[in-house]
Amino acid sequence: MHWGRAVWWLLALLLGCTRKPPYEGRSIAELERMLHAPDPAVQAQAAYGLSRHGAEARSALPALTRALQSSNTLVRQQAALALGEIGAEAEEAVPALIEALHDTEWAVRRQAVVALGKIGPAARAAEPELLRCQHDANPLVRKAALQAQKQIKKARGD
Repeated sequence: MHWGRAVWWLLALLLGCTRKPPYEGRSIAELERMLHAPDPAVQAQAAYGLSRHGAEARSALPALTRALQSSNTLVRQQAALALGEIGAEAEEAVPALIEALHDTEWAVRRQAVVALGKIGPAARAAEPELLRCQHDANPLVRKAALQAQKQIKKARGD
């Protein structure tokens, strides 16, 4: 009986591991549509999926920028992640990311800081706010802000 239970658990584990995440295999257009789903979990998965496309997800910039205003923390965090992965092509999202530096959730602030660093010199307008973030209550935000400032300056050649 012990072996039967072990086989059952192994089978359940293997079957559970074969399910693909909701974002996997989706096109950028499909993921962008998922950002408008009523379920925040689907929205967060969509934003994460877009982050995996990098600069190719540039067409989703407006939807990702709007997602930074979501009432759901994970959606905001994943939207900032995706914007950062788009990189310099996400320049138009810089003002919204600067606003996200004032988010009540430290994880969103940190991800917005990281995104601004990845955008590089096009995020130069964020430098005063990044300096302020170096004094954030959360040490991970402070560390990320210091790194982001270095990335922006290094990419600029300062």
